[in-house]
This record gives sequence, structure tokens and C-alpha cells, in this order.
Amino acid sequence: MNRHASVVVAAVLLIGLGSGCARQHEVSPSSMGDGQYDASALPSAVARPDLSQYVPTSNLNDIRFEFDKYEIRPDAAKTLDANAQWLKGNTKAQVLIEGHADERGTSEYNVALGERRAKATMNYLVSHGIDSRRIAVVSYGEDKPQCHEQTQACWAQNRRAHFLFKPE
Repeated sequence: MNRHASVVVAAVLLIGLGSGCARQHEVSPSSMGDGQYDASALPSAVARPDLSQYVPTSNLNDIRFEFDKYEIRPDAAKTLDANAQWLKGNTKAQVLIEGHADERGTSEYNVALGERRAKATMNYLVSHGIDSRRIAVVSYGEDKPQCHEQTQACWAQNRRAHFLFKPE
């Protein structure tokens, strides 16, 4: 086989392997230590939280993000402060933070952006006294929109960190 054919075969194999990957990316609390994500942790080596154990609660409110950003906005900080207070009063409750993006951008980019949003949210809570071992994050990118219209207002609703918790 000549060099050109070898390169083509390798490229086809890599594309085939990449296309079979799940779009959902989960990170367990154990891979985050003190709230900082360990980029060397591979998703396949990370224990996946059992998502079926997490349920919605009106005690934890979602936060929103600006387009193409993952920084915590001042209005979101107030919401997270209230979420942290509730978590401090419910010390055995575990929380799952889902990172979401709007539909603009590639699927891969939106999954990565959703993950950065979920981690920024987690880091904020950790910096306000919540033990990182109580927090798991998952990114759905654009896959679970809250709103399905193609408008600025709808896209703004989809750029969020959503909270679920595992009862004690």
C-alpha cells in the first residue's frame, strides 16, 4: 500500500471512530477534585452518574448565559447564591448541573460550550462552600432545547445551566 492510500485509510478510520461517539458528555465529581476540572481525565475512564436518580426541584433555579459565553453573569450569580444557600441547608443532597447551548454552532462546539457552562456553574458553587463531591455535570449542547423557535429570545432560553438533584 502506498503512502497516500495509508493516509486515506487512517483518515477514514478516524472519521468512523469519531462519528460513533455519544454527544452527551458527562464528568463525575471525582474527576474534578477541588472544583477544577482535570483535562487529562478521559470520558471513558470517568464513572458516569446515574442520571435516573436525579429529579427536578423548584429549590434550584436555572441560570442563563450570553451568546458564545460561559462566564457567570451578575443576575446568574444572585441565583447561584440562592442555590448555594439551599444546598448548604440540604447537606446530603447531590446536584447534577446540565450545560446547554442554543442551536447555533456545530454539535461538537455546543457540547464543549455546554460543558464549560456546567463547570463554571459548579466552580461558582464550590467557591461558595459547596463540596465538589456533591456535584456532577453533564453537557447536552443543543440536544435538549427548552424552546424550539428560531428567535433570539428562544435561543437565550436555551443557553443555560439546568439543575437536578438526587434526594437524600
